[in-house]
Formats: sequence, structure tokens, C-alpha cells
Amino acid sequence: MAQLPTKNEQRSWPGKIPLTSLYTVGTGGQIFFHALKTQGKLIGTRCNPCEQVYLPARSFCERCFAELTEQVEVKRTGRLVSYTISYVDHDGARLRRPTALGLVQLEGATTLILHYLLSVDDSTEVKIGCRVETVIKPKAKRIGSILDIEGFRVVS
Repeated sequence: MAQLPTKNEQRSWPGKIPLTSLYTVGTGGQIFFHALKTQGKLIGTRCNPCEQVYLPARSFCERCFAELTEQVEVKRTGRLVSYTISYVDHDGARLRRPTALGLVQLEGATTLILHYLLSVDDSTEVKIGCRVETVIKPKAKRIGSILDIEGFRVVS
């Protein structure tokens, strides 16, 4: 049975994996990103047999594989399902300001979306189940990217 490393044993090693990827958004993604960019709306797709609303929009149901054609607008408000706060970057260097990420279920969606939690510096400012709202960039600054959403703001 493997044992945990002792205090002086090596726990990591430096390395780089040079990867470059180009992801296609697909037809569901085109629906979602176009509505986000042009109207500031969050558009999902509904599978009636499975009672699922996917956000971002999908072209098929991940449960029953049915084609999804019904588009629904999802509200900008929701609840925090989980979160994490990082105090170090991917190289292990301490961040000047922590980064918080939240896993959120928006009202009208049955799936979850992951994005930044805005203005959260430590765990005392947030708790699972708290209400959040989606902050979308002004229209002039949107480019058709998930980063057109600035993140989620905790609301009281």
C-alpha cells in the first residue's frame, strides 16, 4: 500500500504540456453565445421528456439523446451550489487577491454553470445556497464568449 509523502519528500515536479486547442461551439453554443452577445440573454434548451433545461443551450439531451429545439430564456438569478476560493495560481505562487469560482444553478435551468464569484475574498462572504445574480458585460464590450459574463455577484 502506498504511503503519504513525508515532510521532506517531493510532492510535485515542474513541467509544461504545450497544448493549443480550438473548440467549436456547435449549434447549441451558437444559440447561447449569439443571444448573450447581442441581447445579454441567457438561452437554454428544454427536453420535455426528461424535464431538463440545459444552460448553455445544447443541441441534444444528454439523458435521452433527443434533439433539442425548444429554446428558453433562463433568469439571471439563482443559487450557489458549490464554490472554491484559490489563493495560489497554477504555478503555486500566492495571488495578490484570491480568485473565487462558483457553481450556480440559475432559475429556470436544471444544469449548473461555473464562473467567477465577484467581490469574494474569503469564505465568510459566501455560503452554499446563497442567492446570486449574473453580471453581464455592457453590450459594447461583448464578443460572443463565456467571458461576456463577468461572473456572479452574491445578493442578500
